[in-house]
Amino acid sequence: MSGSSQFSLLRQRRFAPFFSTQFCGALNDNIFRNGLVILITFQGVTIVGMDHTVLANVAALLFILPFFLFSAPAGQLADKYEKSMLMRRIKLLEIGLMSLAAIAFMFQEYSLLLVVLFLMGCQSTMFGPVKYAYLPQKLRTDELVGGNALVESGTYVAIILGLIIGGEAIDSESNKQSVIAIILVVTAIAGYVVSRQIPVTSAVDPDLKISWNVWQETRRIINFAREEKSVFLSILGISWFWFFGSALTIQIPAYTADILNGNESVATYLLVPFAVGVGLGSLLCERMSGGRIELGLVPFGSIGMSLFAVDLYFAQPEAHATAVASVGEFMSRAGSWRIILDLALLGAFGGFYSVPLYALIQKRSKRQHLSRIIAANNIINALLMVGAAVLSVAMLKSGFSIPQLFLAIAFLNAVVAVYIFSLLPEFLMRFLAWIVINIVYRIRPSGLENIPSHGPAVVVCNHVSFMDPIILGGCVTRPMRFVMHHKIFQIPLLSFIFRNAKAIPIASAKEDQQMMDAAFDKVDAELAAGHIVCIFPEGGITRDGEIQRFRRGIEKIIERRPVAVIPAALGRLWGSWFSRRKGGGLRKIPGRLFARVPVVFGAPVAAADVTAEKLELLVRTLRGDLR
Repeated sequence: MSGSSQFSLLRQRRFAPFFSTQFCGALNDNIFRNGLVILITFQGVTIVGMDHTVLANVAALLFILPFFLFSAPAGQLADKYEKSMLMRRIKLLEIGLMSLAAIAFMFQEYSLLLVVLFLMGCQSTMFGPVKYAYLPQKLRTDELVGGNALVESGTYVAIILGLIIGGEAIDSESNKQSVIAIILVVTAIAGYVVSRQIPVTSAVDPDLKISWNVWQETRRIINFAREEKSVFLSILGISWFWFFGSALTIQIPAYTADILNGNESVATYLLVPFAVGVGLGSLLCERMSGGRIELGLVPFGSIGMSLFAVDLYFAQPEAHATAVASVGEFMSRAGSWRIILDLALLGAFGGFYSVPLYALIQKRSKRQHLSRIIAANNIINALLMVGAAVLSVAMLKSGFSIPQLFLAIAFLNAVVAVYIFSLLPEFLMRFLAWIVINIVYRIRPSGLENIPSHGPAVVVCNHVSFMDPIILGGCVTRPMRFVMHHKIFQIPLLSFIFRNAKAIPIASAKEDQQMMDAAFDKVDAELAAGHIVCIFPEGGITRDGEIQRFRRGIEKIIERRPVAVIPAALGRLWGSWFSRRKGGGLRKIPGRLFARVPVVFGAPVAAADVTAEKLELLVRTLRGDLR
């Protein structure tokens, strides 16, 4: 997929009206919510005796609570009914709610605004499962990352505009908020108009019987999500992102007023770099992953989130003594650019973190359960966002400052990341592979379409360096099980990587007959489970750059389990730091760093046609003269 191909979706009816509809919805949400928060924070509004610090978190809680309460029926409806019809009806509901909000703003009914906020959360709860389940029905697998990136970046552009419009539309000189009232209703109507162009999207489970027992159905859809471990852990990862992001962004107005000594214009301005960062990070995912679902970006994003949250604490740990009355005054003050940069990079690394996780959920979930799995995601998201609001209120009430809260969240993020990656090492393995194929070398894969999207297969490849499994694993999005010599498997540091990648150690019959037999049994078990197994039939790393004779172990594997065999070839790795010298040892002087390394996957060979000699010839042909 080309670097610009994701933007071509914006010209296609299968995507553009949907994108515009969700953009208008996100815009209206943020105009309303930010207008309300600015009104509460900077105009001294109190409701039921709560001040602006507590009200900001209570408002967030009210918007989030419906996701926890009503996601289960929302997911069922999205699976049972045609999606374009559902989206149109949800947008009609939005028009009614925004009309009610307009009345509340104009007549200063602040308690009613909180009720509307809760109902807006209900409307968003209904839209979420439809939104994310629509994408895999209309986009190809190789378009999922780009499509999700556009949705995420578009959402955050809408957030930016919503923050600006919501903040500026609140009239600080008047109690009659007619401007924001008109904007809310007009935006809701625009969203409904574009929703009428969304193409018909068939129901995936039209015979589903709706269960209105929320608690029973919630347990059921969470069990759907837990059927595939990587899907459930991705949901936990996304939910943690929402915990992290909401815990930080909810505090921005109070952070501006109490720590930075600024006004509402500064508060709105500070939220913009975070939203811009998420949008840019989301768009960069498509380029950085080559259009594939690259889980290696998830640990990369998590590391950045913690680092820049820590730096945000150090940027302004105590309340500033000098007040600023405008954005210009704030930006001219020492240290302001550091805060802006921290917020932008927090957003960007959040984009790297979240987009691959959404795409993985859409790819690996069962299609007939996808809306309900998205609903389960929303429930857990909501639970953690509620937790973020509760934790924030508790810490602030206990005497913690807002910068200290930022520091605590950064520490928690590191702990959660380590926990999730320990449960599913695939994330960490993909991260290490991503570093190797994007920094140490410049990998140029081709023929990836020959790798089956599901089901068992064997990949055979020439063996040039110790990095071969990491390079091959980084090119193929499906997890691969590598068969490797037991001495390589036991190399310090690399052993950790290979064990977590579920590599299979093997020895020759002369070295250890029992280990060899166990390796063949394990290979057969992995193929029976539907996985891809990669072997290096030469039996060792080349010492002269030439391809050695393929051994007949591959024939033994296929005789036992007839599956397709995919020849692959690595080039330009001989002479690199991680290849062997002619004497057999590792090279001590770095070589061919940043080299362009071709990785070529050939057409599958049917099990009946597999011989060691034929596969060797195919691999030689694929590699050519590029040692």
